[in-house]
Amino acid sequence: MESELPVLHSPQMPPAHPFDDDKLREECGIFGVVGVKDAANFVALGLHALQHRGQEAGGIVTHDPELGFNSARRFGYVRDNFTSSDVMESLPGPIGIGHVRYSTAGSKGQTAIRDVQPFFGEFSMGGAAIAHNGNITNANALRRELIERGSIFQSSSDSECIIHLMARSLQRNIPERMEDALRRVEGAFSVVAMTRTKLIGVRDPLGVRPLVLGKIGDGWCLASETCALDIIGAEFLREIEPGEMVVINAQNGVESHFPFRRQPSKFCIFEHVYFSRPDSILGGRSVYETREAIGRELAKESPVEADLVCPVPDSGTPAAIGYSLESGIPYAMGIIRNQYMGRTFIEPTEQIRNMGVRLKLNVNRALIEGKRVILVDDSVVRGTTSRKIKEMILDAGAKEVHFRIASPPTAWPCFYGVDTPQREKLLAATMTEEEMTKHLAVDSLKFISLDGLYRAVGESQGRSKDCPQYCDACFSGEYPVTPADMVEQGFKMQPAAE
Repeated sequence: MESELPVLHSPQMPPAHPFDDDKLREECGIFGVVGVKDAANFVALGLHALQHRGQEAGGIVTHDPELGFNSARRFGYVRDNFTSSDVMESLPGPIGIGHVRYSTAGSKGQTAIRDVQPFFGEFSMGGAAIAHNGNITNANALRRELIERGSIFQSSSDSECIIHLMARSLQRNIPERMEDALRRVEGAFSVVAMTRTKLIGVRDPLGVRPLVLGKIGDGWCLASETCALDIIGAEFLREIEPGEMVVINAQNGVESHFPFRRQPSKFCIFEHVYFSRPDSILGGRSVYETREAIGRELAKESPVEADLVCPVPDSGTPAAIGYSLESGIPYAMGIIRNQYMGRTFIEPTEQIRNMGVRLKLNVNRALIEGKRVILVDDSVVRGTTSRKIKEMILDAGAKEVHFRIASPPTAWPCFYGVDTPQREKLLAATMTEEEMTKHLAVDSLKFISLDGLYRAVGESQGRSKDCPQYCDACFSGEYPVTPADMVEQGFKMQPAAE
């Protein structure tokens, strides 16, 4: 008999960091393991390594042969919620999955505990839990249809549609029901799910979001990134292929299926630029080495005379090193980050807000004074942080400030699992590069070209115009899957090229 799923949560979600709203945010990280003792401990460690992919809330579901399914969901960091013996002892069993999340755009601070994954469903053939990274672009239409047919939703998450579609499927077992459900889903999804004995992983046919397979002792694990395998000492075996479903149990190992029509891959290129940790492996390449290559390409495309190359920490560091190596201009830590500036530091009063990024970043004045400085950052979204950093550099006595950005201009929102502002709030959607330079009041501003970015990630011929090798919609406006819900709400897509 399976036990009831207890919900453990903190009384209040920590307030969002007041100065972290000028970056694109990956909304989810997922992890699962089967065939190990005390699976919850491995899941908690994996989620800790994926914390950069979601910092608002996390959850773990496990199954024990005697005690059934158990769950814990909490607001805040993994380290604050999934380390106590009381919580971890309430999650027994050799199989478990977990999820860390950000809320979607416009709902910051409004996340309810009912929206925190993994989601659980009880079916005629047994229970199943599911954790989803990505975004279902036809979720509104599916939700309306399901509610009209009698489904009762417990959350506002698009991911819950998958559970309800599985419940209505006539297929004979849970993996087949999941296949059936995901064929109705549009958009981006990497999914980790579990039954009593099986761990299941699926990527959408375009492979927009990442998912990797690992081996630990006699057990198996699935994760959003390889860094989560490293933390538990697992061996990285391979990436789950676009459109692939793997069904794993401790006895029979990995069974692979391809339930969807094969399509050209459209992996998110921004994973290479910013989302993934630099110590992860993507497409057989080190993320760190790719970002260094981006910096080299940027130096070739947009050289400038200067005295120092400085990263905007921490995400701009590998690209800044690459720019320095290619240009021959010395690399320097001109900006120092306060590593202990947490999300719950102090209440963000107006006085504190006016202190701006100085709470988080400080200029190394002795290094900067009198110098011509190249600042390398991964992206410009709203431009608010870039402007404040430029002012700090000038206040420290810099002679010139040149921005070099390790991605093309972000001019379009993402609808595939990334928290993006509305298009009119994206600086590059309303201004040319020259206008942005004046707006930021810097001596120069240059972005890497889209072709240059493709070359840096290993596409020597650049971007294929007929069939781009990656999803780059945030730069190009070319969406590989029509965002049906957003179009229904009035979003105007870029006209198709003649």
